[in-house]
Amino acid sequence: MRQLPGFSGLTAFYAAARHGTLTAAAQELNVSQPAVSRRIAALEADLGCLLFDRSHKPAQITQQGRDLLQALHSGFGQIENTVAQIRQAAQSRVVTVTAPSGFVAFWLIPRLGQLEESFPDLTIRIISQEYGEAARPGDVVIRFGLPDLEATEERRLLSTEVFPVASPLYLDRRGMTPEQHDLSSVTLLTMEAARSQWHDWPSWFQAAGMVMPRGVRSLDFSSYAMLVNAGLAGQGVFLAWGGVLDTFLQTGALVRLHGPSASSLRGYFATARDGLAAGQDVQQILDWITKEACK
Repeated sequence: MRQLPGFSGLTAFYAAARHGTLTAAAQELNVSQPAVSRRIAALEADLGCLLFDRSHKPAQITQQGRDLLQALHSGFGQIENTVAQIRQAAQSRVVTVTAPSGFVAFWLIPRLGQLEESFPDLTIRIISQEYGEAARPGDVVIRFGLPDLEATEERRLLSTEVFPVASPLYLDRRGMTPEQHDLSSVTLLTMEAARSQWHDWPSWFQAAGMVMPRGVRSLDFSSYAMLVNAGLAGQGVFLAWGGVLDTFLQTGALVRLHGPSASSLRGYFATARDGLAAGQDVQQILDWITKEACK
């Protein structure tokens, strides 16, 4: 089994080699000069070689001493950097929010200014997660799906209503209006890969008491963020969850199509990763998101 020399001897040598004098090393270590000298002598005895050539005034570091200094400089330098990072993290207050990409892009980002103004002493870190990706850790976790009946601390966000929306430019090109439109002759933007988790067109038509038109044209996307961007670019009609796209509906970039809507058990749910044991900062961010989403 390999044994390292005593830490006190290594630190004494490291300080003396860097400063060039025992006096300066003693001041750095807050010990007496004789104590530094004894520690270095004990280290030399342990290693079986001289680290300083004391036949000169001041003492000169030997080749073995230079080799050890280089190794210590690398090791202690890494320790110093790590300690500085740990201290900086301990002094800052960071809350990480993990959420689906659509929620982040279309609900959370437009409200980041308000969130930061409400918590000026906190650093908010946002992790966007695409459908199908492995779950990533976050202090506040927002997910999309069905309710988890065993998660007693989980909170539902936004509305349960699902309805079709489109760009007014798209409707105008098709000679339609929000009041007068024909879903059988438009392009439906879909997320077929996520159909088991998402309220897509077939289930929406069924929930709304309608029959989905046969042969209707569709465009399929792998993420809701991509789907919404295609809708904003006037590529077709898509389904919106109540509350998610309010910013675009309020500005007129999107319009809601008049007619039936559907209600879904699926939706966005938020919880603190550590439940009731979560820290005050995390609970405050969770409360803020919940309050804003339920307005």
